[in-house]
Amino acid sequence: MGRFQSLLAFVTIGLGVCGALAPARAAPAEIVAFGDSLSAGYGVGPGESFPEQLQAALGKAGVEAVVANAGVSGDTTTGGLARLDWSVPQSADLVIVELGANDALRGISPDVTKRNLDEILKRLSARPGTRVLLAGMIAPPNMGEDYAKRFNPIYAELAQKYAVAYYPFFLDGVASVAALNQADYMHPNKDGVAIVVERMLPLVRETLAKPKG
Repeated sequence: MGRFQSLLAFVTIGLGVCGALAPARAAPAEIVAFGDSLSAGYGVGPGESFPEQLQAALGKAGVEAVVANAGVSGDTTTGGLARLDWSVPQSADLVIVELGANDALRGISPDVTKRNLDEILKRLSARPGTRVLLAGMIAPPNMGEDYAKRFNPIYAELAQKYAVAYYPFFLDGVASVAALNQADYMHPNKDGVAIVVERMLPLVRETLAKPKG
């Protein structure tokens, strides 16, 4: 074998060894935004929904992730529970549960809402490798003080019961701010969604970093 052929063989073998030793690149984290119109992107344009803006924000922060949109406008906790198994794949690394706003708007009994969310969290928490982040909701003032006293504590209680990450109010910093909402005054516009993402991002990153169960 000539000198050139020997050198070429040496380089080829060396590259093969280095390639074999190089660590495989980790797959992007699989996140599912499981909710209603607030997370589905009702009334906003392409690239402006909660899942899309969250994915972009994670990328800017150096976190590779794909955020799937599993939001259904008008969905209640009853509807969410009914579609949980086919809406959220077993492979999800993180599921952000954002449901309950429509329950409150429709005056559904808080007992029903709590029972549904309890079952959703129970099923998700039983999945190996799936982390859960529960986003809370607050009953609208027109539902009255008694309803709010029964509805509002549901999320904190269930987050503690299942030891999942908890974000107290999905619309924190956005609700009641005209410039951050659409004309219906219930759904955030693109700037409102950006605020939601900005405020929730640290908890999302912290939750993703936790060891899989």
